[in-house]
Amino acid sequence: MQTRPLGRTGLRVPIVGLGSWRTFDVDAARQADVDAVVEAAFEGGVRLVDSSPMYGRSEARLGDAIAARRAETIVATKVWAGDASEGRRQFADQRRWFGRVELLQVHNLVAWRDQLAWMEHEREGGTIGWLGATTYQPSAFEELEAAMRTGRIHVVQVPLNPREDDSTRRILPLVADLGLGVIAMRPLGEGRLLGRPFPRALSGAGLSGWPEALLRWCLADPRVTVAIPATTSAADAAANAAAGAAPPLDPALRETIGRLARGR
Repeated sequence: MQTRPLGRTGLRVPIVGLGSWRTFDVDAARQADVDAVVEAAFEGGVRLVDSSPMYGRSEARLGDAIAARRAETIVATKVWAGDASEGRRQFADQRRWFGRVELLQVHNLVAWRDQLAWMEHEREGGTIGWLGATTYQPSAFEELEAAMRTGRIHVVQVPLNPREDDSTRRILPLVADLGLGVIAMRPLGEGRLLGRPFPRALSGAGLSGWPEALLRWCLADPRVTVAIPATTSAADAAANAAAGAAPPLDPALRETIGRLARGR
């Protein structure tokens, strides 16, 4: 799988990661299902996994799934709390599940100034590698830009797919200026872009289906460090990982994918 630098952190990461929103929030009786997805993803070269306290039991399931391969895993998780004390409590749980957290992000910018203060202290102590901030709402991009300009964060996480490409006009240009890493959430539109028949124009170009086409569309933007599709299927996890080994899309084909995904 191809790798890219995670901004100016000095770390290179495989360009396809593994998300856990709506997929790993299961009880311990289904740990084997999560293990199978993680195993398939890692066999394909995935190394970064993303989660959040907002995702219910996903962090606990991920912690168990990566335990035997923790040294090779890049854990990107989040705090989702209205005050610093709750953020610290969440981090205490994350320390139990993961040990050190390579990337801790402020989820949806909630109380980001208060959270960054203690997160920076933890980073100085070595329990956190880098800091980030996320939002899924274009209406919050101005606030995200303010956080980016402080110089206190290293990575941003925003949606990127043909129907959610607002970040290409505001956030990604600033990312390039500041040298930040980018995690692309929702590269498959949370599944909403997968339901239509796959166009002959794309299958004729050698693409296997919407998941590959959309992932490669997302990753064709060189400002994106890693995309994090989520799945409950080991086979889909393996296929998503394989997309990270494919060559960059021809610009004309990328334009066609975008147009057809938008229904035009």
